[in-house]
Amino acid sequence: MDLSDLRIFSAVVREGGVTRAAERLHRVQPNVTTRIRQLEDELGVPLFLREGRTLLGYADRLLALADEAQAAVQDTRPRGLFRLGAMESTAAVRLPAPLTQYNRRYPDVELELRTGNPTQLATALLAGDLDAALVAEPVAEARFDSVPAFDEEVVIVTAAGYPAIGGAKGAVPSTMIVFEQGCPHRKRLEAWYESLGEMPERTIELGSYHAMLGCVVAGMGAALVPKSVLSTFPERKRLRVHPLPRAQRRLRTLLIWRKGAGSPKVEALAQILSQQKAGGRDRLASLSETVR
Repeated sequence: MDLSDLRIFSAVVREGGVTRAAERLHRVQPNVTTRIRQLEDELGVPLFLREGRTLLGYADRLLALADEAQAAVQDTRPRGLFRLGAMESTAAVRLPAPLTQYNRRYPDVELELRTGNPTQLATALLAGDLDAALVAEPVAEARFDSVPAFDEEVVIVTAAGYPAIGGAKGAVPSTMIVFEQGCPHRKRLEAWYESLGEMPERTIELGSYHAMLGCVVAGMGAALVPKSVLSTFPERKRLRVHPLPRAQRRLRTLLIWRKGAGSPKVEALAQILSQQKAGGRDRLASLSETVR
């Protein structure tokens, strides 16, 4: 059944006849009569007997639901469930401030957060299980729209007594402590080993940064983490931080969503993240000016 046919049928019933319904709908009378007959032929029953009264109840509900759906799609206000994905480090360190701001601005949105590595999050986005996600570069631009969210400095950490690493005379840790395959920080650490012409003798996979850092403190190996994560680790003083070469130390995090599948909820978060990023640059510029 066509919704326009149901609207015509409802108007005929409400207005008490074809002539007045045609006037209300701004249609010619023969057109209204033809559409009613077509609907009767489709359903196989006359519509202005008992069967018509039955259909009218369903028609009213269907038309109301269609109007509600149209209003929801066209509503520019963020509302409803927002399924957001993020890497663990981003969720733990970077998201509390912008999500607090988001909740204050948009109380009609219900936030649901899922953590994972970029590969897992991208797969969930393409499957329609997430609305947006925060992932480290690189991103498949042909499949996702994106905005920059955070710039991370990544560092290698070892136990405090470990000697300097890398370079011509630096030590190379024999064990690396990492997340599962697909983690961008694991990829960056593997690339660092490769740049030195080395390979770790052993790899330990763990599921959280604090577990990884605990193992590092115990002298079990080296890990690569966002520097911002270290501020949340109680045993920070028992770690030694080793900067990466300048070309390897930056890793940008993006907010991504399926190409062409933006929504008011996603756009609202993108705006908050962009404002926060711009504010951070302004503070840095002001600090540099003060130092000069």
